Amino acid sequence: MEHFDIVVIGAGVVGCAVARELSRYKAKIAVVEKEQDVACGNSSRNTGMLHAGFTYKPGTLKAQCAVEGNKEFDQVARELDVPFKRTGKLVVGFDSRDMENILKFKEIGRVNGVENIQMLDRDQLRAMAPEAGGEFAMYVPSSGILDPMQYTIALAENACANGVRFFLGERVTDIRREEGEWKVCTQSGQISARWVVNCAGMHASWISSLLGYPDYPVKGFKGEYFVLDKKAGKHMSIPIYPAPDERGGFATHATPTVDGNILVGPDSYLTEGREDYKNTKDHMDGLIRDGQKMFKEMRREYFIRNFAGIRWKRYNPQTGEILDFMLEADPDKPGTVNLVGVESPGITCALPLARRAVGKILEQEALEPNPDFSPYRKGIRKFSEMSLEEQEEAIRENPDYGEVICRCETVTRAEILKAIHNPLGVHTVTGIKNRTRATMGRCQGGYCEAKITHLIEEELGIPETQVRYSKKNSYMFTGKVRDMA
Repeated sequence: MEHFDIVVIGAGVVGCAVARELSRYKAKIAVVEKEQDVACGNSSRNTGMLHAGFTYKPGTLKAQCAVEGNKEFDQVARELDVPFKRTGKLVVGFDSRDMENILKFKEIGRVNGVENIQMLDRDQLRAMAPEAGGEFAMYVPSSGILDPMQYTIALAENACANGVRFFLGERVTDIRREEGEWKVCTQSGQISARWVVNCAGMHASWISSLLGYPDYPVKGFKGEYFVLDKKAGKHMSIPIYPAPDERGGFATHATPTVDGNILVGPDSYLTEGREDYKNTKDHMDGLIRDGQKMFKEMRREYFIRNFAGIRWKRYNPQTGEILDFMLEADPDKPGTVNLVGVESPGITCALPLARRAVGKILEQEALEPNPDFSPYRKGIRKFSEMSLEEQEEAIRENPDYGEVICRCETVTRAEILKAIHNPLGVHTVTGIKNRTRATMGRCQGGYCEAKITHLIEEELGIPETQVRYSKKNSYMFTGKVRDMA
């Protein structure tokens, strides 16, 4: 049984942010994650918005962390070498009720410290975004877009470079307090630690109960999405949202990605399935109908993929009210920091929440700063983003840049190999996809997936039957067709 000072449970964006912040100190830190990679839950199943903070109740943790996370993200993106665009956001309205709600949240934004919010009339809206529906809009210039998977991977890789150990594919089965330490039991063994930080996302309420806190009531709000081809992306440069409802919730919206696609969604409905990620015809049809109100160029010919995410919200079972993020460290439950109900805007809030979580530890125990800590991480250089001269130089230095594996996204052999040998030791097909964008184009892997699988076999020296798509038992091949016949 290996001993650590601090164990973080969950490798979503908040867990990886906590790990990175903890690596600023001289401590032995582990992250335990049930999936084969980081960002496999809702950290990879969202719109990728950097939220401004105008829909959250003033004074709440959501509001504070959203505004704080928004303001610092230009620097964070530079440190971690992740794609980010401060595009702004349009919140469009059609009638007087929409105007009333928009003005209400404009005022909330002012109170929260969101800067430079402006109202646009119809002509100003059309001038800024001809593709948008609506008769008027609120323009929020501080909003932006990022790649949530790349961001989470970058946080994890930076934490790893600063000494954090990641235990992937290790589902927590139990947590016990014994002899003044925590024993974290997984499917393959157990590790001990003085501190446990609960960042388990959809399973956080269960982990909370194992640590002696309440099993907080949570509800899953599922949302489905369409991914549109980059041909549609040429018609949109700024996220377009409908007017929020009275509680601050948004219906279907259209958002450009940092890579040039368009996301249409999510809708929102309750689910009891912890990992109910299936898409349904009725909801897809609803996305088409509602999405066309926001984005005039939403056409079926642009659809290349769909997906779903689930926001697990903490709520009051007596009133149904959705509650704020829970971040607590009860001294009567020594060595614990508990985060429950962290949903949207979790991407924006991740580092501010992480600092507060680490602060809870520092209130009870002095940690020595890590003199070797570096906040910088370098991502995989994209061939598709190089100039012609840079491409030629890259090929001269490394001929593998001269072989394109993924035609749709122009991903080269050199990039695939760098992804296979990533610092976290992730070797799934989706792990390569999330690090390079290979298989994310129009054909969705029809051309390159077999080549990627073969490269994984070659580089790792494993048989084809050991290559996995994403999850523990999602093997790409189970045997040869002729042998099975």
